[in-house]
Amino acid sequence: MPFSLWLSLAAICAMGAMSPGPSLALVLRHTLGGGRLPGMTAALFHALGVGFYALLTVWGLGALITRSPEVFQLITWCGAAYLAWLGIKALRAGREGDIRANAVATTSRQAAKEGVLVALGNPKLIIFFVALLSQFVTPDMSAMAKTIVVLTAMLIDGGWYVLVAVGLSHSRVLPWLQRHAHWVNRLTGVLLIALALRVVAGPITFS
Repeated sequence: MPFSLWLSLAAICAMGAMSPGPSLALVLRHTLGGGRLPGMTAALFHALGVGFYALLTVWGLGALITRSPEVFQLITWCGAAYLAWLGIKALRAGREGDIRANAVATTSRQAAKEGVLVALGNPKLIIFFVALLSQFVTPDMSAMAKTIVVLTAMLIDGGWYVLVAVGLSHSRVLPWLQRHAHWVNRLTGVLLIALALRVVAGPITFS
């Protein structure tokens, strides 16, 4: 896989992971309520759920391209529309998208359980992956390329939230995140709209 294409994939995955939402609130809650270890545990198990969805998406898209290219094209366009809608929603969020999380007593076991459930219980996650990976998956895509796509999504998601958990051990981090969440929303919105346009332009091929 060309390094430049991998960087595109990594950037998009990072954008999705950094966007404020229920996953970030989960890690914040367990970190503030139980300390660094429960927060990191929630992050890692959330990444496992993300990897599972990414794997299903890559397999499903590959089969769909081969059997029903017209249906795949329709799904691609619907995915682009969904990404554009998410982008517009993020741009309009403004300061209403501030990060809030209530600290509650927690354990690493509870964090692991909730980390997986939040990922697997979020149907929007697989829709996002369909829209995202539709531009990377091709009929002749190798097993190695598929593995790289899945691992990239999983490792970036886990890595980002682990950094959040570690960073929250310093008391100044959460207030900074809360103050700047609206800028994260705005940047995410612009990138999501750009991604939607890129999906419409056609798939990225691996060589």
